[in-house]
Amino acid sequence: MISLVTAPDFDPALIARYDVAGPRYTSYPTAPQFHAGFDEVALRHAIRTSNEEPIPRPLSLYVHVPFCMSPCFYCGCNRVITRDTSQADRYLERLYREIELVAPLFDRDRSVRQLHFGGGTPNFLDIAQMRELMESLARHFSFSPLAGREYGIELDPRFADGDYVRQLGELGFNRLSVGIQDFDPAVQQAVNRIQSFEQTHAAIDAACEAGFRSVSVDLIYGLPRQSLDGFGRTLGQVVALDPDRVAVYGYAHLPELFKPQQQIDAAELPDAATRLALFGRALERLSAAGYVHIGMDHFAKSSDELVQAQRAGTLQRNFQGYSTHGDCDIVGLGVSAIGRIGDSYSQSARDLIGYYAALDAGRLPVVRGLELDEDDVIRRELINELMCHGVVDKAAFGARHRLRFDEYFAAERQRLLPLIADGLLLEDARALHVTSPGRLLLRIIAMCFDAYLGEEAHAPRYSRAI
Repeated sequence: MISLVTAPDFDPALIARYDVAGPRYTSYPTAPQFHAGFDEVALRHAIRTSNEEPIPRPLSLYVHVPFCMSPCFYCGCNRVITRDTSQADRYLERLYREIELVAPLFDRDRSVRQLHFGGGTPNFLDIAQMRELMESLARHFSFSPLAGREYGIELDPRFADGDYVRQLGELGFNRLSVGIQDFDPAVQQAVNRIQSFEQTHAAIDAACEAGFRSVSVDLIYGLPRQSLDGFGRTLGQVVALDPDRVAVYGYAHLPELFKPQQQIDAAELPDAATRLALFGRALERLSAAGYVHIGMDHFAKSSDELVQAQRAGTLQRNFQGYSTHGDCDIVGLGVSAIGRIGDSYSQSARDLIGYYAALDAGRLPVVRGLELDEDDVIRRELINELMCHGVVDKAAFGARHRLRFDEYFAAERQRLLPLIADGLLLEDARALHVTSPGRLLLRIIAMCFDAYLGEEAHAPRYSRAI
């Protein structure tokens, strides 16, 4: 299992050799493998099959709110830029229809243990709209009464005051995720997101006052005009905010895929060495402040549930990143939302026109997805073990799937040899072990087991590994 005692070894020269594009593995197979052949009929069948499991899984609801008041130039999310708040009413009308269509498909004894509002900007909805939406969800799904349930929401503190955050707590939210990216004014200007430390501090303070169980913040390295000194100051401010979790994402500059990124001057992006040093600075400062490196770009306090889950061997990855509720089926609600039901994935229409049209016709808005075959299921578990725990017991894994590990993955083990030679991984007769330097290159290790990666591995659809 990955050692959480010390920070992973940061070797810039070694990491630079592996700094290629690749999937983030929030799912396996990854989203590019989804296809239109998986339709509403297939989704209904997947839900029905999941209900018939000997012990049906609890549910995790993901609700997508696509609207943003202004564009952040770095963003690659599915969102609609508008200041016309009446668009929220039209959207909620269709979202309620989707809830009414999909909720009865699940047995009522399948409780909702996790809820996450993402975007876009979920706080585009005012408190009255948010209350109405929560009431609709609670009416149609069975919300868990357990104290350990996790109801989270992403927040843009530029458009939410302390009173708004406190009322979110009254509605049942207990986890808050706040986007920061960088407090450096020059960087904020370059990416069109002007956000003060004071605004951010006020939102986090309000969450603490309201009894939120956890607060996380997001940073991005590799943005235009970023410098080591400027990012260092941001990291100092983040440590002062004292969040429970910190995500430090690498910016993926893909202007051919994400039109807003065309507003970014590529000449202002940090070079490869500086970009790598920015992450190194984050690793150094957060580790010194007592944060544990969970994996990839995620850090958490040692008391956090993510760290406890990793120590217990129950940590999972899903579309929200690392999660303590990996045993849940995920129900995606809203435009572009992705769900995971049993051994299947499904995604709703990515545009409002298609999303509205399906629901107006009384259909679920699913437009693509994937039903996993036996090999997909095997590799999904293996990649999850590597990404979350850093060790795979060959005999135990083989017994679970009725296979001989070394034989089944003979070709993959050959692909691992250069990584083993570089000290990223150890292999013996009993197990695969991710080393300390390998903890920062989990995506590279996982890619060796991805049956779908060929020439597309370095295609522009993927971000760089670091």
